Amino acid sequence: MLSLGGHDFGDDRPLIMAIVNRTPDSFYDRGETFAFETALQRVRDVVRDGAEIVDIGGVKAAPGEPVDTAEELERTVSFVAAVRAEFPDVVISVDTWRHEVGEAVCRAGADLLNDAWGGWDPELVEVAGQFGVGVVCTHAGGAEPRTRPHRVTYDDVVADILERTVGLAERAVAAGVPHESVLIDPGHDFGKNTRHSLEASRRLPEMVATGWSVLVSLSNKDFVGETLDRPLEERLIGTLAATSVSAWMGARVFRAHNVPETRQTLDMVASIRGTRPPARSVRGLA
Repeated sequence: MLSLGGHDFGDDRPLIMAIVNRTPDSFYDRGETFAFETALQRVRDVVRDGAEIVDIGGVKAAPGEPVDTAEELERTVSFVAAVRAEFPDVVISVDTWRHEVGEAVCRAGADLLNDAWGGWDPELVEVAGQFGVGVVCTHAGGAEPRTRPHRVTYDDVVADILERTVGLAERAVAAGVPHESVLIDPGHDFGKNTRHSLEASRRLPEMVATGWSVLVSLSNKDFVGETLDRPLEERLIGTLAATSVSAWMGARVFRAHNVPETRQTLDMVASIRGTRPPARSVRGLA
């Protein structure tokens, strides 16, 4: 059972975490949802299209213009409050590695802290425990926030993923985060080259076997682009292929830009698995 924001989600229900970037320079939408009202409309659209979680970010992951704590707070806190007011039942996640931001967004109504940089700020998990919210424990290989990997090597990338993410998850529970509100994320592209990310995908059952809920953030990432030799605008098919494989292997939450396509992909996988009935079934019955 996965419990987030007062909702309990069964093992047979794959969840979509829709990306909402309040940044002027995000790699995919290039600032399309930076404006407050545009970002709020994005939330309305993704909830309508089937996302159970919205993940709000105030700093892009890649290198770029510096964003200090004050600016990140400005971009996220009032927006979280507005989303909570309009959508009392949606699960609100905030993508941050800073404990100051984590505390402020929890006070504004966030249900989940998405720590994409693998515990870089050790106080963030303490905030999650203090407020009793969920936390995403991501593998970034020890990389500093907003840096790209350079000639990074692992003796066994999946062994490193397991050691770091499970360690972070256990620390979260020790800090007061409910076990059922902790997710682990292999961190595709974070502290990894493309071959590392492909191996993490291929060996995802090893993460599932730990018993922690697994989140994957695959959407339009560089490992998809390099694998298929496709530019950013042509990575949807590869993303959905990786999504299908990850869903079949047992991932629970899928962080995505393209919500309608991801919803259909996950529903189809669930129906093949036998955990979701067809929306209609009339063929051969008339």
